Order: sequence, then structure tokens, then C-alpha cells
Amino acid sequence: MNLIITCARHLEPETVDEISNILEEMGDAEPKITITKMSGIVTAETKLEPVEIVRKIRERILDEPWSLRYSLRIIPIQRIVETKIESIEATVEEMSNNIAEDETYRISIEKRNSDISSQELIKKIASKLKNKVSLEFPDKIILLEILGNTCGISILKKLDILSTEKTKRSISE
Repeated sequence: MNLIITCARHLEPETVDEISNILEEMGDAEPKITITKMSGIVTAETKLEPVEIVRKIRERILDEPWSLRYSLRIIPIQRIVETKIESIEATVEEMSNNIAEDETYRISIEKRNSDISSQELIKKIASKLKNKVSLEFPDKIILLEILGNTCGISILKKLDILSTEKTKRSISE
């Protein structure tokens, strides 16, 4: 998976159709889209670049707010690992070169169907990084999306994560 899409409960089939159509229009005729066991969560595997997809979908919403009805958040995933503190920590350390020396960061964890300790994860990852932490206005977000035994990891700017509601609200402001 390289995209996680959230939607309202019980609207997963409509969300799958919506995302499938969008990815097809963008050039991926055969994305693998899966409804997870977790209510309101759909994952997608596309051959397109996930951060670029989010950027294009944001532009699309700004032009045609009605074009997305079911997808609430679209989150690009850069790496997938097993939900184990050691493998998550090692992968984040490998990816940490995506954070420039003068950039600040925040670690955000979204856990579903997992009892892994968020505090322990944050402590272990933060101990490996020399950058300053900024909880309010970080330059980069180290995002850990834990779905049971699978953990999606991304190091992103705030704009790389799409909230369709916030984007639609920004139009009317």
C-alpha cells in the first residue's frame, strides 16, 4: 500500500470506486484498492507517486469541490514495515535524511488494532534524531500509520497529507 484513505463508516465501497476512478484518470489503470478490516479505512497500491497524487487531488478539489464525496483523508505512505518498535525505529532512521539539518519535526502516530506503545516509539525515534522538535509548526512530520501488524511510514510536509474537509473549507474563506 502507498495510500491510506479514510472515509465515513460503511461508505468503503463508494470510496473504493471514487479513488479507483481518480487514480485511473491520473494514469494508473490497475490500482490495487483494499477495504481493510478496520471500519472507515481503505488502502491503495498505485504505481503513481503518492505525494504527487495528493497534490493533484488537492488541486482538483480546489477546482471542483464536489468531485470528492467519500474520501475524507488521503495519506501518502513511503515505506511499509512490520509493527515492531525495532523495525519502525530502523526505517525512520534510514529515512531521516529527508529532514534537512535546519528543519524541525514532529512524530505523529495513528494506531489502529495495535497495542504498541506510542510513548516508547516516540522516545526511541527522537533519540536517533538531532533536529529540533516543533509540535505546533514542524517543517516535517514523521507519520506512523499503524494498521494492526503493518506500519506505514512517511516523512512529509503538512500539505502532503490531504484532508478533503479542510481543503473544501479553505475555498470559502
